[in-house]
Amino acid sequence: MKMKRIVALLATVAMTATLLVGCASPKDGGSTGDTSKGDEGTKSEVFIGLSTDEGGINDKSFNQTANDGVVKAEKEFGLKYKYLEATKKEDYEPNLQGLIDEGADLTFAIGYQLSDAVKNIAKNNADSKLCLIDSVVDAPNVLSITFKEEEGSFLMGVIAGLTTKTNKVGFIGGKDQETIVKFEAGFAAGVAAVNPEAAKGLISPDGKAVGTTVKYADSFADTNKGYELAKSLYDDGVDVIYHAAGGCGIGLFQATKELKEKGQDVWAIGVDMDQQVSLPEYADVMLSSMMKRVDNATYDAAKSVVDGTFEGGNKVLGIAEGGVGMSDSTSKNTDAKVIEKAKEFEEKIKKGEIKVPGTRAEVKDFKVN
Repeated sequence: MKMKRIVALLATVAMTATLLVGCASPKDGGSTGDTSKGDEGTKSEVFIGLSTDEGGINDKSFNQTANDGVVKAEKEFGLKYKYLEATKKEDYEPNLQGLIDEGADLTFAIGYQLSDAVKNIAKNNADSKLCLIDSVVDAPNVLSITFKEEEGSFLMGVIAGLTTKTNKVGFIGGKDQETIVKFEAGFAAGVAAVNPEAAKGLISPDGKAVGTTVKYADSFADTNKGYELAKSLYDDGVDVIYHAAGGCGIGLFQATKELKEKGQDVWAIGVDMDQQVSLPEYADVMLSSMMKRVDNATYDAAKSVVDGTFEGGNKVLGIAEGGVGMSDSTSKNTDAKVIEKAKEFEEKIKKGEIKVPGTRAEVKDFKVN
């Protein structure tokens, strides 16, 4: 009888262990939810892959909003989804190739830094579909989606220019590169449209170098660098800072909160997603966020694969296309009259009455009638 009890006990332990193994979370990046069926009870056989840039999937900004769009499609259509996080440029090509080798029907490359990798991968995998965000690769199997970041940033400039009390506003960028310069240029133009004095530090006389209140972190992930740059700008008399620096922006918010708690009247402006929502602990130090609807872009691209309508080519999304704009949380800390003025400019941009500059040289000569 004693031996029978031992055998029964061992069988129970074995069964319990099997159940526990079956409940373990997957080690690969990607959604861990049940994708056996979509919200409406349908299931798709489509497999979507995604590689981030160095900012990582939880940067509370650019990569995260790209991920949100695919997760929405995953839940709606019951598709399979896996993401890989890159920490350095050498990861980009292996990540993309790895997802394709696993059978991805569409592979997202998030960020302009992946453009060279996409060019090589597209050439070597002509039957595979890729979607590149923030840069353009001309290949029949690549959908390139870019944004008019300068238009949304212009609205942030209007808000900053009408809110500043020191007449000094600043900008923190991730890397001094064409895409990020569009954020900088649009922001400077928006400030100049309502407060030329406050725009002086943002605009260089030669239209080539950065302005005195423009800083670049040379990173999209270094929170400490974002903090240091923000503190240096605030110490120089700046009282409103807009960032386009991914995870570095968290450092900006930390510095802003720290100074606000000491009684200093300073403000930050977020980017890519509503950062008052994605970073609620810093919601009280933000005037607004420039919404860059990468989530809509990734959702639509994933849906096109499910529908069988995917096509390569180039898409450019601005205010008129619903690609950029102001966050819903802007009303939390921003004066109603300031928001009203920003909306007036938004309508003019939408109608084509204002062409927002996207380079430093264009900002130098920009005038609003």
